[in-house]
Amino acid sequence: MRRLALLLTLLIATVAGLRANPVTTGPAPVDLRLVLAIDSSSSVDMDEYYLQLEGYAAAFRHPDLHKAIASGQHKAIAVTLFEWSGAGQQTVNFPWRRLDDAAGLEAFAAELAAAPRLVLGGETAIGDAIDFALTLFERGDFEGGRRVVDVSGDGVSNRGRLVSTARDDAVFQGVIINGLAVLNEEPEVEAHYAHFVVGGNGAFVVAARDYTDFADVILKKLIREITTVAEVAR
Repeated sequence: MRRLALLLTLLIATVAGLRANPVTTGPAPVDLRLVLAIDSSSSVDMDEYYLQLEGYAAAFRHPDLHKAIASGQHKAIAVTLFEWSGAGQQTVNFPWRRLDDAAGLEAFAAELAAAPRLVLGGETAIGDAIDFALTLFERGDFEGGRRVVDVSGDGVSNRGRLVSTARDDAVFQGVIINGLAVLNEEPEVEAHYAHFVVGGNGAFVVAARDYTDFADVILKKLIREITTVAEVAR
């Protein structure tokens, strides 16, 4: 009986403690919510498409990227990735995930390196890709940090919604759009991104000569985006 009484007393104390200090759940804090929007239109052949994914995989494996993430207030970022092409041709490859340690980065890199192509060709509708990217912020259970859309591609927009209008709507909502222009198909694509695609506080565009140059450029771009967030957070 004494043992039962002690157990009952302990149970009551535990329940009282839980009521006094309830377990709370909610959105996970991050320093950056990043949507990666990669070109899968007809101008991107299969080899070039997989060079994009391999470039992202190499970037997320790089220790400098881990250091950049660790420099933030929450030491974590949230990332999702989708392919885009013509109007209505957008497919999420990787739903939102929170990256906060080397193991998570390595696991994400491994997924990127092995992922299939889900959108096979089509026109180049960057405005529609931006609109689609904005809807993804509603799906992630995260809070804090800047919201950034990272658009990469090798051509100017030639279908769908006017790019500058989509860009302006995104900026009005507080979203930043950065660009990575691949110059192998259309050398003027960098200027197109600079004038019509990127926007928001601190927005920028970088250029890669071709897809073999993509990995080095995307690493520097991601680090710039992440460390800018860390500097603001401090």
